[in-house]
This record gives sequence, structure tokens and C-alpha cells, in this order.
Amino acid sequence: MEQILSKEAFADLTDVSRETLDKLSAYVDLLIKWQRRINLVGPNTVADVWRRHLLDSAQLYSHLADPKARLLDLGSGAGFPGLVLSILGAKDVTLIESNQKKCSFLGEVIRQTGCAAQVFKGRIEDFPKKNSAAYVSARALAPLDDLLKWSYPLLAEGGTCLFLKGESFDQELTQSQKRWTMEVQIKPSLADTGKNPEGGSLNGVLLEIRKLSPSDG
Repeated sequence: MEQILSKEAFADLTDVSRETLDKLSAYVDLLIKWQRRINLVGPNTVADVWRRHLLDSAQLYSHLADPKARLLDLGSGAGFPGLVLSILGAKDVTLIESNQKKCSFLGEVIRQTGCAAQVFKGRIEDFPKKNSAAYVSARALAPLDDLLKWSYPLLAEGGTCLFLKGESFDQELTQSQKRWTMEVQIKPSLADTGKNPEGGSLNGVLLEIRKLSPSDG
């Protein structure tokens, strides 16, 4: 059984500043407080929140070649990964979430941490399709084929999808490749081991997808 990741261990792994760590700590405190009223995350994941949610989300930050570029976070829920990326320094993050209570939670975290994220209350399908996002992110939201369908009209030319997926990712990828052409990099999740991306199993992965387009067939 893996040891629970402490806040200090998270800081060592991610090399965040004290100021950023304080903001993430405030986020965690709010998450625990609001979790008593609304279901933001799985109850059995709260004890290891720094690994299961913070580290899992934070690993995407190193994949943002331009942290100032626009990032759309689909189905943000409790804010993972988009709100974490905003606190870490991503400058133009929009959190897309349809649930009013979760939107209220996201707004409260934004106010208390001072991060620059914005909340769009509505369905992903209702977000303006302007092909303007350099990045689209999602975590524990929907099958890959649905994520790609939602992302395609949102991505700018040369844009990148960053999806955190579970152990069924290979089946989802095989299915999606029947409908989409894309370049995919598969990377083991840092949160699986709490050590480094090369260690551990492939139970959780980061899919980095570029050059997305519908297949001709």
C-alpha cells in the first residue's frame, strides 16, 4: 500500500514556491470543507488528496509549452486539473462546468487564491466553438472518443489535448483511432508512484494528443 503523500512531499516533487504551496493548501482546505456538503471527489480519495488530485493534476503543467496560452478545462468538477494548473501559473484558464454548486465552489477557490481562472457555467457543447484553445484538458470525465469530439471545435491550429485517463485507456484509444487521426504520446502518471514518470504501472496515464482531425472514413 502506498504511503499517503504529504504536502511537503508534494512540494519536493513539484518544486513549487512557498506562495504557490500556500494557495494549493487553501484550495485543499476549501475542498475538504465543501466536500461535507457536496460530492466534489470520491470520499475514499480525500485522505490522499495531495497525490490523487493535486499531483495528478500538477503533472500536466510541464506539458504547457506556453503557460500564457489559452487552456480550456472540460467538465472541471472540483477543478482538477484546470484550477491546479491556474494556481501553478497558467495565465488563461477557463473551467467549463455545468453543475451550479460545483461552479460556486470553483468561484470560491478562485477568490481565495487569487488565481486568474474563469468559470463557464454550462455544457461543453454550449461553449463557443471558436478553435481558439492552445490546450484542452480533462480528467475522469468521459470516454476518449467523446473528449475528442468536444475538443476538436475548440482547439486552435497546432493545439494539444492533455487527458488524464485510467487503465482502460488502450481500449478507448483503439476505438477512437477508427474515427480520428492524431499523434499520441502515452506517459505513465506521476501520481501512480509519487516518484517519477518512468516508474510504476500504466494504471493511470497522461495522453498528449496533437494534430487531431476526423478520419476520412
